[in-house]
Amino acid sequence: MHEGSRSAVIAALLANVGIALSKLVGFFITGAASLLAEGVHSLVDTANQGLLLLGGHRSKQEASPEHPFGYGRERYFWAFVVALVLFLLGGLFAINEGIEKLRHPHDPEQLAVAIGILLFAMVLETLSLRTAVREARHDKARDESWWAFIRRSKGPELPVVLLEDTGAEIGLVLALIGVVMAKVTGEPRWDAAGSLGIGILLVVIAGVLVVEMKSLLIGESASPADLRSIWSALSSAPDVRSVIHLRAEHLGPDELLVAAKVEFSPDLSFAELAERIDGAEVVLRTVVPSARFVYLEPDVSRTPT
Repeated sequence: MHEGSRSAVIAALLANVGIALSKLVGFFITGAASLLAEGVHSLVDTANQGLLLLGGHRSKQEASPEHPFGYGRERYFWAFVVALVLFLLGGLFAINEGIEKLRHPHDPEQLAVAIGILLFAMVLETLSLRTAVREARHDKARDESWWAFIRRSKGPELPVVLLEDTGAEIGLVLALIGVVMAKVTGEPRWDAAGSLGIGILLVVIAGVLVVEMKSLLIGESASPADLRSIWSALSSAPDVRSVIHLRAEHLGPDELLVAAKVEFSPDLSFAELAERIDGAEVVLRTVVPSARFVYLEPDVSRTPT
């Protein structure tokens, strides 16, 4: 995990610890279902950041006989757990709480306390989101949309934190609307509706993250830009006549497995060919440092007849 992603995750972790405690205290004071749903949401988010940090730590393990290509995909696995289990469970809890409050309405108490806590949480979430946005701008193209960045990114941490913080901001607005409308109209079911909205939001975010992390976990190709750079680097290596076939897959956000069939000059001896293959690997790693594992197979280009 690079330093920018770590900073965003730690900022979100610290923010969510404070937010979760304040929301749960607010729930015990006011009895607002929206505050309970948001409190559980923040506890889930806190656990999320803990799992992302765990994945980053475990991905640094050295390759072993059982895992010869290393542990880079640990980051994808734990991000998948975040999406599949924690977001989903948090969302289902909030939906269940909302349904329960619809069946057995309860008037929220201490409106000023609830509003104060929600506004305090908004400030902390905004600071966390600002950190994630700042760090993501280092990797995001200027003309690229945020949705495209989340879909394209090979690192799981920033997309998770961006979606998580954006969802938290929307959830806080829903909770605020729920408790205020419940008090203003005298209809406590507004509070239950806020909890339902938060739960549905979390399930939607979970679905998006499950799809994205599943794709990374089973293996995604290198980006088109990296593929072009790899092709160009190999083509420019000494005595390379052409690149016949190329595949490159992410073993982790910053690690690529590259396999290629390359046509070398036919005049090379066996020893010279081995030397040129080693040289091509050096050129490739200089141009694309993330190419950690490189396998080049010498071959002859065959023109279809």
